[in-house]
Amino acid sequence: MPRPDVEKLSRIRNAEDLAERCRELGVWLPLGGEVEAGASAPLARSLEVAGRSLGNRFAILPMEGWDGTAEGHSTDLVRRRWRRFGRSGAKLIWGGEAVAVSRDGRANPHQLLIDGKTAPALGALRQELVDSHAERWGSSDDLLVGLQLTHSGRYARPDGEARPLVAYRHPVLDARVGVRDDGPVLDDSAIDGIVDDFVLAAKRAQQAGFHFVDVKHCHGYLAHELLSAFSRPGCFGGDFPGRTRFLRSVVGGIRAEAPGLEIGIRLSIFDFVPHRPGKQGVGVPELPSGGVYPHAFGGDGTGTGIDLEEPSRLLALLEELGISLVCTTAGSPYYCSHVQRPSFHPPSDGYRAPEDPLVGVARQIGATAELARRHPGLVLVGSGYSYLQEWLPRVAQAAVEEGGVHVVGIGRMALSYPELPGDALAGRTLDRRLLCRTFSDCTTAPRNGLVSGCYPLDAFYKRRPEAEQLALLKSRARRG
Repeated sequence: MPRPDVEKLSRIRNAEDLAERCRELGVWLPLGGEVEAGASAPLARSLEVAGRSLGNRFAILPMEGWDGTAEGHSTDLVRRRWRRFGRSGAKLIWGGEAVAVSRDGRANPHQLLIDGKTAPALGALRQELVDSHAERWGSSDDLLVGLQLTHSGRYARPDGEARPLVAYRHPVLDARVGVRDDGPVLDDSAIDGIVDDFVLAAKRAQQAGFHFVDVKHCHGYLAHELLSAFSRPGCFGGDFPGRTRFLRSVVGGIRAEAPGLEIGIRLSIFDFVPHRPGKQGVGVPELPSGGVYPHAFGGDGTGTGIDLEEPSRLLALLEELGISLVCTTAGSPYYCSHVQRPSFHPPSDGYRAPEDPLVGVARQIGATAELARRHPGLVLVGSGYSYLQEWLPRVAQAAVEEGGVHVVGIGRMALSYPELPGDALAGRTLDRRLLCRTFSDCTTAPRNGLVSGCYPLDAFYKRRPEAEQLALLKSRARRG
């Protein structure tokens, strides 16, 4: 498959040219008018979320950290990142970063962990974020801070080596993580135990002062994988009630053990077949024999198409369960990264995108808008915006105005330019020197055992010794 003609977004200087580029690609993005500033601006309007008044329409999305201690505690690097999130101006902090509910569920040996020893420290970390927000913006009364709870499942690497725990045998992904027999397949009693881990973690998060917890259902991790467990026997697979039993069990347990704690769900609303590098490193679908892919929640069976009927059914279930806060995302960074986080440059262990990244951005924004139309009672937080760079505030404003999303989330951009929300809301010209250009170093570094951070644009990381190590790794990769 030839690589498409990808135009650098930084070279597009006006809205007319961006609209024309979208027409060339056959995609749609909400563009609207110039970004407004002031208290009445669309992105500055308050919103009732989980019983609180949210001060604006920006959110900081959770990202996986690689710089905690071996015991799961935060470090100075973690605290710096959370303080920067607090100063960003965003009024919704969706979790800060992914926090494992058990040691065997950690995605790396330096991921944060919530247990009896670490929970008080997580509370102190949350308070540090809140204090930095109040110091910068005068008050934290309209700030909502959650904690993302996760079990990495197939992608568990608690000691640095792959220790997969899977929901079912997968014809493509098993070989990638070293699953050779049924040993790593979790039985129903083991999943019951993980339900208990989530419930206990949520109770501890409430005691630590978090306003809500996110029961993570995205990016190929365990809870997301269970949604596609069509072939799994027993009570946690098969039909829709079986594949959502884990979610219902966790929610029921949290309601019983942590009454009053709000619950959010970050959900991959569609998924694609795993991709691998093909000619010239361009990603190609790795379809199982037969050319059909029945393992994508929100997929249409082709491996590269979308069917939102089951995701919509899941959102209806969330409404029945009294959950109103949903953060949409898509795919997985492990096997279809161009779908999950559209980028100009791939990470070192990835592939070159088989499409212009604007196509991936538009795909997520469009699917989220469709679900927002179907479920007007939910508060939807959107993802996939960082690739838009200079155009992020304008597209965000139009998406909110048109009802396609309620809150706009930023992930990678918050590493390079955490105060983008504050600058956009104040009507200040964005600092182009800090805009995330999706170099993917924030992924390449930790995938090679280095701490997470924005090495190209954050002066703090540029000065760290890991920056030199990263440059050497990339140079070796380019030489083949």
